[in-house]
Amino acid sequence: MGTLSGKTAVITGSGRRKGLGEAIARRLASDGANIVISDIGQARDAATGEAHIGTTDEMESIAAELRGLGGQVSTCVCDVRRLEEVRALARHAADTHGSLDIWVNNAGIGYIMKPLLEVTEEDWRAVIDVNLTGAFFGLKAAAEIMVARGKGGRIVNIASQAAKSGFPHAQAYTSSKHGLVGLVRSAAVELGPHGITVNNVCPNHVTTGLGAWQNEYFSKVVGAASVEDYLASMAARIPMRRPGLPEDTANAVAWLCTDDAAYITAESMNVSGGEEPH
Repeated sequence: MGTLSGKTAVITGSGRRKGLGEAIARRLASDGANIVISDIGQARDAATGEAHIGTTDEMESIAAELRGLGGQVSTCVCDVRRLEEVRALARHAADTHGSLDIWVNNAGIGYIMKPLLEVTEEDWRAVIDVNLTGAFFGLKAAAEIMVARGKGGRIVNIASQAAKSGFPHAQAYTSSKHGLVGLVRSAAVELGPHGITVNNVCPNHVTTGLGAWQNEYFSKVVGAASVEDYLASMAARIPMRRPGLPEDTANAVAWLCTDDAAYITAESMNVSGGEEPH
């Protein structure tokens, strides 16, 4: 019996191979939780091109693998920018698996990076709509069901080192992640009496599929001789001497979902190897 046996967890943005969402889903499944893999499924507009999203086929492939761990696993397409779809995702979890105990807001846009003077209104809205508004919709939809059930719950947002520090070419991204700090502080006050904790996990750079794109982009921005040189420079400034791994973030999320973390709420926990100490 795993530490999360009998619990049901929704992880948004978990339909891409080598992503943080997949790693989180895998860890929670290994701890005994029922899992809902969710992603947007197909491109819907210029901001959600198939190079950066989890497709329906990819979602199903990940779910099939996770079923091998022994728990119940389902998939549900959801565009987190639409409250009605997010509420439908929450209902799917409760109706399919019998409960909704854990909600992880992982869906995010980290691939719209431009110099400040080149950022368009559409760029700004695309990032804020997914990273911040989408997280609010997820928190709201999960809390509606958790409060009604009266059995508490865990809500975790995947924020970022960018929730604590600023980065060039990432104005909307940094703003959206800073916004998550305020969101959990406020929501935790209201949801605490219901036994629901609300926290952020703030990883530093992780070379996921998205992270690999960022490596290419930012190595050019800083003028590094190569991606390898860029990553070596990054590792050198991290006390643990390496960038983060998907499993580092997944382990932190898993702990926040256990009874051991029942008194932890309103926090934005760094998972940065000491790079971000505040």
